[in-house]
Amino acid sequence: MLSYRHAFHAGNHADVLKHVVLVQILRHLARKDTPFWVIDTHAGAGLYALNSEPAVRLAEYREGIGRLWQMQKRPAAVAEYVAEVRAANPDGRLRVYPGSPWLAWRALRAKDRLRLFELHGTDSALLVSHLREAGRQVSITASDGFSGMQALLPPPPRRGLVLIDPAYERREEYGRVVQTLREGLKRFATGIYAIWYPRLARVESQRLPQRLKAAAGGRPWLHASLTVCAPREDGFGLSGSGMFVVNPPWTLRAPLAEALPWLAKVLGQDATATYGLEETSS
Repeated sequence: MLSYRHAFHAGNHADVLKHVVLVQILRHLARKDTPFWVIDTHAGAGLYALNSEPAVRLAEYREGIGRLWQMQKRPAAVAEYVAEVRAANPDGRLRVYPGSPWLAWRALRAKDRLRLFELHGTDSALLVSHLREAGRQVSITASDGFSGMQALLPPPPRRGLVLIDPAYERREEYGRVVQTLREGLKRFATGIYAIWYPRLARVESQRLPQRLKAAAGGRPWLHASLTVCAPREDGFGLSGSGMFVVNPPWTLRAPLAEALPWLAKVLGQDATATYGLEETSS
């Protein structure tokens, strides 16, 4: 049974990391005139009202985008990300947090396409509502993105990004992520694959980066991580997250090298806050 709803966590420190990286990849893809596709395997609802009951219950956004909202000086990659969040809040007040589908839609040009999968019935319906102005550029499918994405590969323009970010509620999802990456690379070897994962006490989470490196099969990769606090003794709670990118754009490392130390300092919740940035040659 599906129980995960991202509305409870929208705008938290993990979203900040994921979307800073996502915005940079999207900007890179848009540098060339040739079209590109974006495929999101676990799209969520697309937009999240921060005054809704789920968001207010945990208020995780206050320790994420909330800390960045009024700051005047930010690294370039963080500033570009915050500018996208501000576009969803034109009155200047932080009321709404845009998820990956909304950010990707904003980056599309007339010839680009966005393909979204969301299995949760409520969130899938909300996603359709939130992107109703997108037209035929965007396709939304209420099904399992792990398997659904494979039928879309390779995309017709042979350029694109596959974003894989499940909830990791079940242990087997870690294995599915690795297998999905392997199968995707067989079909679309030159595509950019961005995998988000939580940093938890669970052994599957700790082992995932090494498994992804192996699944990349010798292709270039970049691994960015952000830890904001020490893991809780009971094993629950999200102490940090990571973004593992296969076939990363050459433009990605430099802005992250500037942004990650700053994010660790600004979003850190205790003295253990830190970051990591490694790539194929490191």
